[in-house]
Amino acid sequence: MAAGEELAVRRRLLSSMLLVAVIAVLLLGVPLSVLVARMTNDEAAEELRAEATRLLVGVEYALSRQQAIGADHLAKNYPDRYIQVFFRGHPPVVVGTPPPEGRELVEEARSENGYIRISRDSAQVEREVQTRLVLIIALAVVALGVAVWLATVTSRRLSLPLQELTKIAERLGSGDARPSRHRSGIPEVDLVAEVLDRSALRISDLLAREREFATDASHQLRTPLTGLTMRLEEIVASADRPEVVREEGEAAIVQVERLTAVIDELLAAARRQRHAQAEPIEIDEIVQQQIIEWEPTFRRAQRSLVLTGDRGLRALGTPGGLSQVLATLLENSLKHGAGTLRIHTMSNERSVVIEVSDEGPGIPDNLGQKIFERNVSGAGGTGLGLTLARALVAADGGRLELVRRRPATFAVFLRHVHDLEKERHRVVSGPA
Repeated sequence: MAAGEELAVRRRLLSSMLLVAVIAVLLLGVPLSVLVARMTNDEAAEELRAEATRLLVGVEYALSRQQAIGADHLAKNYPDRYIQVFFRGHPPVVVGTPPPEGRELVEEARSENGYIRISRDSAQVEREVQTRLVLIIALAVVALGVAVWLATVTSRRLSLPLQELTKIAERLGSGDARPSRHRSGIPEVDLVAEVLDRSALRISDLLAREREFATDASHQLRTPLTGLTMRLEEIVASADRPEVVREEGEAAIVQVERLTAVIDELLAAARRQRHAQAEPIEIDEIVQQQIIEWEPTFRRAQRSLVLTGDRGLRALGTPGGLSQVLATLLENSLKHGAGTLRIHTMSNERSVVIEVSDEGPGIPDNLGQKIFERNVSGAGGTGLGLTLARALVAADGGRLELVRRRPATFAVFLRHVHDLEKERHRVVSGPA
């Protein structure tokens, strides 16, 4: 949010809150002022009425005792009052100065023998009303001042979190998916912030997956491309032998098909769909395919490939995934191992096992099981091959383990085919 936009938001919030405050003050202040003026006038009239009544009682009592009405006494006890006393058989008594015409406030008290009229200048009452109205206006001004302060604080408190939310949204739009974790204490704004933080985490996870997929794809495609390059080199070197050219051409086609399968596997892994694609596969076909592909490379390195163990095994997996795993193990042995490479297949009660071992120096002690961690390599490699291989096996419901360090022996554990039949039976029959 730009500075101008922020000021505009604050200005709108401030003006709205001030308008509400002014309306509230007017709705309360105007009726209160009218009520105070009326109450002040009523109090003045009630005071005069009480004075007239009290004076009437005193005069009747004095006359009953044959006492004269003292004008000086009345003037002393009732200053600022104009008093007129009228009783039968007695002369009228007038005390004080009459108030100006149009400003008199008059009250009377009557009895059987006469009456008393008392009046005062209403200007005094008006001044008292004005004093009270000034107090009300002062309180209203103070209330408006407090409202301005509260409006300023509240507008700032609301605009700053909105500005923070805008920054988070801008960061998300620019690809920076870091969550803010900042909370303002306003439940509604914090709820939006939490939603944005969750969105940031999801976007960050998606971006990380995209980066990993790009890295994994570049690494996984390198192996079949290398194999395809070697096959083409064999074709070029054997151009004078048609049977070799045909054999190598067919092997190159297999490499291309494998490259296509690897791309499909990577895409499926990125979409998290490989576990649902696991199906019964023939172990012998996949192992033989890898031996055919890698045997010329090992032969040039003066190394041999040996296949031992049980034949005719079937397990749950994906052909492309298992081929890629075995290719990774063979490539690692070619780079870091030595001597004869043995592929041993067997079956036990829990799994179908494919062991790959050689006669090299093995895995360094400082690596151990860390060899499967991402970006961990013992000989200057990328540190991705075994990580991706373990992920591919795990996606098929199996696992890849280092069962022996020296000589290095890796084992691929795959599920039996009857495990799938048991799962389907549980799904059909449902819970007991």
